[in-house]
Amino acid sequence: MSITELRQPERLTTRDSLPSARRIVVKIGSSSLTDAHGHLDQDHIQQIADTAVGLVEQGTELVIVSSGAIAAALGPLGLAERPNAVSLQQAAASVGQALLATAWQGAFARHDRITGQVLLTESDVIRPQTYRNVRTALEALLGLGTVPVVNENDTTATHEIRFGDNDRLAALVAQLLGADTLILLTDVDALYTAPPREPGAERIGQVDDVARLAGVSIGSVGSKVGTGGMVTKLSAAQLAATTGTAALMTSTAQFAAALAGQDVGTFFPAQHGRRRSRLVWLRFATRGAGTVHLDEGAAHAVRSSRRSLLAVGISRVEGTFPSGVPVDVAAPDGEIIARGLTSFSSDELRAMAGRSTDDAREQLGERFRRPAVHRDQLVVL
Repeated sequence: MSITELRQPERLTTRDSLPSARRIVVKIGSSSLTDAHGHLDQDHIQQIADTAVGLVEQGTELVIVSSGAIAAALGPLGLAERPNAVSLQQAAASVGQALLATAWQGAFARHDRITGQVLLTESDVIRPQTYRNVRTALEALLGLGTVPVVNENDTTATHEIRFGDNDRLAALVAQLLGADTLILLTDVDALYTAPPREPGAERIGQVDDVARLAGVSIGSVGSKVGTGGMVTKLSAAQLAATTGTAALMTSTAQFAAALAGQDVGTFFPAQHGRRRSRLVWLRFATRGAGTVHLDEGAAHAVRSSRRSLLAVGISRVEGTFPSGVPVDVAAPDGEIIARGLTSFSSDELRAMAGRSTDDAREQLGERFRRPAVHRDQLVVL
């Protein structure tokens, strides 16, 4: 199966259509899985599993994206709060992953259900081959009737620990599996027009266009045990809705009500016009392995005409990378305007830079007549 051959989700555009979802990704935040003392809240995990099993028994395929590995280790390791040092985060994650996997396994075992642990880093959804491997593994787990439990592999990750979040991971998992619904569970019951405790704050029941929230103060700080916040959840919901997956943001206490289509949380209906999966992947799931800087003419052509990127428009190449990987495309002022799969390595692009197609072919060889990035492999950001 190629990247473009994804399961097409049911486009759910109303709350009352949520119970019809046949494939659901549920993300649970760290603060919803741990207690005030830095230990896993076993009762809370069991309650979530009890509700989730009801879905599975109805034939719904369920994937859980579970935060909490680092948070689960704070108490056992005697740490007062999430450490800042990456090495300590990695050590805590190593301890916490085992605790977390055991907790989920035990909670579902009470219903004779099997879970499977899947640990991912961002690179797993950047490279085409590993992207396919992740999807194949998850599809196999679902086909066997298990409940995959996904988490970021914080034990070996470095950049991801400091800048990543499981909200984004959950949205990417929903996208690559073609999930019908993404449910983001947190300790806040919905998105509000102001911080929920402020007088006059009103729940936003549905968001049809994220751009209309420009004037809403949604906050950006996560809990003391997690890395996400309302901003990351909003971004994840937007990613999901854009790619044809309905999203709902609410608290764990309202999980069952949300699944039943009741008026809780904040609902993001699936948008029409699902984008081609490869371009979605390039836009949301990747970071450029390097940067190709363009002159003004080439930048204008990419922005306005969606044309292929030719070597003649390249002014310089930043970074070292092989062919076939995602690269960022920058305008003369340094703004990243596009991302695409490069047809050449960084060394080859440097040799081609500024040359016309005919010149590149004559001086470097016949294969250098190809575009540096073909328009079918390019997405404007």
